[in-house]
Amino acid sequence: MSGRQPAGPRAELRERWHGKRVTVAGLGVSGIPAARALRDLGAVVTVVNDGDDERARAQAAELADAGVTVRLGDGATLPEGTELVVTTPGWQPDKPLFLAAAEAGVPIWGDVELAWQLRGPDAAPWLAVTGTNGKTTTVRMLAAILRAAGLRTEAVGNIGVSLLDAVLPDENGEEKYDVLAVELSSYQLHWAPSLRAHSAAVLNIAPDHLDWHGSMEAYTADKGRIYEGNTVACVYNVADKATEDLVRQADVEEGCRAIGFTLGTPGPSQLGVVEGLLVDRAFVENRSAQAQELAEISDVDPPAPHNIANALAAAALARAYGVAPAAVRDGLRAFRPDPHRIEHIADIAGVSYVDDSKATNTHATEASLAAYDPIVWIAGGLAKGASFDELVERSAKRLRGVVLIGRDRALIAEALARHAPEVPVVDLEQTDTGAMSAAVRAAARLAETGDTVLLAPACASMDMFVNYNKRGEAFAEAVRALAAEHA
Repeated sequence: MSGRQPAGPRAELRERWHGKRVTVAGLGVSGIPAARALRDLGAVVTVVNDGDDERARAQAAELADAGVTVRLGDGATLPEGTELVVTTPGWQPDKPLFLAAAEAGVPIWGDVELAWQLRGPDAAPWLAVTGTNGKTTTVRMLAAILRAAGLRTEAVGNIGVSLLDAVLPDENGEEKYDVLAVELSSYQLHWAPSLRAHSAAVLNIAPDHLDWHGSMEAYTADKGRIYEGNTVACVYNVADKATEDLVRQADVEEGCRAIGFTLGTPGPSQLGVVEGLLVDRAFVENRSAQAQELAEISDVDPPAPHNIANALAAAALARAYGVAPAAVRDGLRAFRPDPHRIEHIADIAGVSYVDDSKATNTHATEASLAAYDPIVWIAGGLAKGASFDELVERSAKRLRGVVLIGRDRALIAEALARHAPEVPVVDLEQTDTGAMSAAVRAAARLAETGDTVLLAPACASMDMFVNYNKRGEAFAEAVRALAAEHA
C-alpha cells in the first residue's frame, strides 16, 4: 500500500491546518492538548508561557519531542508570523499578547472555539451548560440521562474528557459520540464567538470572577453567549430573572424555544415539581393541560433544593434532545455526585456531617445552607472580594453556631455580628494542617442532636489548602477520626 492519507474528515482537517502558524497561550490542562492536536494536524505550533518553573520545563520538553516550539518566561510577545492565537481559559483578555494580536488583526480563539472549529461535518451536537454554580453536577446528570437513553455520550468541556479529543473523529473518520454534554465556563464562552449549541442552559447568575471580566455586566454577557444560535431550546431558571433576560436577548434559530425550570409548580413550557414529582410541561403535546412525570424527588441524590434544580435543568436539555421520560428517571437514579458537593460523610451522636467544600462563593453556600436546618456552619478562606451580609441575613435563622477558619474569616464574623449577633461563633486562628480537625471538634461541641455540621466555606481554599478537594478531604478525615472515637 502507498503512504497516501485516507480520504475523509481527518484528511480535510490536515489539509486545512497544514503549515498554519498557531500560537498557543499557556501550558496546562487545555493548552497542552490544543498544541498536540494542532501539531498532529500539521500546524506549526508555538506555545508561550509566563512561567518558567520545573513543571513548565518538563511539559515543554514533552511538547518539544512532539515537534512543538515552547517559549517559557515570555507570554507577552506575539511570535512573528502568527496567524491564530489559541488561549487557555485562565489568561485574562487584557494580556499584552492579546492586545498585540488584536492590533495585528490576528484572531483569538479559546479551547472551546478551537474544538468547535475542528468538528467534523457529522459531528455530535452539543447540549451546553453554564452558570455560576451547579455546572458540573448538571452536566454529569445530563450525561447519565443520555446514557440511560442508549446514546453514546460524555461529559466534556470544563470537566471530564478533553473536548478536543471528543470532537475529533477517529482514524477511520467516524464520530465517537452521538451527543455531548458540555460544561462551559464564562472564560471559555468569552473566547468562543462561533459556538452554536443544539440547546443550552444558564443555571444561575451571581457575582464571580469579576476581576477577570472587569464588571458584572461583562460577566453576565459572557454567560449569555451560550444561547447564541441555539436551534431547539434555551433553558433558563425561573427563580433567576437574569437567566431569562439572557434568553430574551439571544439571537437564536427560528423555532428555538425558551424553556424554564422551577422548584414550584411549572407553567406551560416549564419543568417543575408537583407533589414530590419532577414533571415536564414543555415537551408534551398539550402544554396548557398536560404534564409528564419524569422522576421522583427521591431519585435525585442528594435531594437538596439546588440539586433538584440541577436535575430539572439536565432533564430539560435531555428532553429537548428527544430523550424519553423513563431515561430521565433511570439516568437520575444512576447518577452519583462528585465528592465535596453536599456529600454526607457520617452521622455521629445524632449529628450529620456534610462536606460541601465546592461551595467557594456566597451563592453556592446560600443554596447549601438552605438544604439543612439547624446548622453548625464551618466557613472561611479567601473571600475573593465577596460580601457576606446578604448570605448571613438570609441564613441566620438556620444557624445553631458558626466555626470560622481561613485568612478572611473576619469578614464573615463582621457580617454575623451585624445580622446574627445571637449565634455563637468560634474564631480559629490556626492555619496549620490540624486546623480542620480543630474546626470539626469545635463544631461538634456546638451541635445538638438533629443538627447538621456543614462545611460550606463561601470562600476559596488556597490560603490553607491546595484546592477545595484537599479542604474537603481534610474535613472528611477529621470527621472520620471523630467517628472512630465515638465507635
